[in-house]
Amino acid sequence: MTPVAAAVLLSGSGRTLANFLERIDDGSLPLRIVAVVSSRSDVKGVDVAREAGLPVGIFRRKDYADTVAHNAAINAFLAPHAPRLIVLAGYLCRYEPPRGFNGPVVNIHPALLPKYGGQGFYGDKVHQAVLAAGDRESGCTVHLVEAEYDSGRILGQQRVPVLASDDVGSLAARIFAAECELYPQVLAALARDLPAI
Repeated sequence: MTPVAAAVLLSGSGRTLANFLERIDDGSLPLRIVAVVSSRSDVKGVDVAREAGLPVGIFRRKDYADTVAHNAAINAFLAPHAPRLIVLAGYLCRYEPPRGFNGPVVNIHPALLPKYGGQGFYGDKVHQAVLAAGDRESGCTVHLVEAEYDSGRILGQQRVPVLASDDVGSLAARIFAAECELYPQVLAALARDLPAI
């Protein structure tokens, strides 16, 4: 199958982007990353993208009057790259695709939605809440992006046990390992089915 053109939006280390690139190289992820957007200039994810030879746009939210202007600048950067799929990979800003974009916009969340989702629940804050509640399992969720945070249709979940010995770091590490398996699987299925979406 012809790889599907995808844009990746990130705000951090680029570990998820690096995972995608490995999966693309081994043939298990039928994507072609055509552009990367970062909401921060000082993050390793920018280096990961540049080292891979990918076009990178840096759009710091604080440089724009509002979310609408921020997204307009991002979408203007993405337009000539013509992604059919937009993938959020640790992206910490609100994203809205341009009017007329008919491909999916996908995100991964480090919990089993609908639990521990919504505005303010991201990264270690999610794991802290899971541990504070005494939950025995957590995990990750891939979902479509909607206007309300973490409210889009769930495309896949992977459960991860919470161990009695867990702290935020150990739980986060196991959930990230699950994300590295789940996200490429869901994206590969989306890519195969994209003409039908």
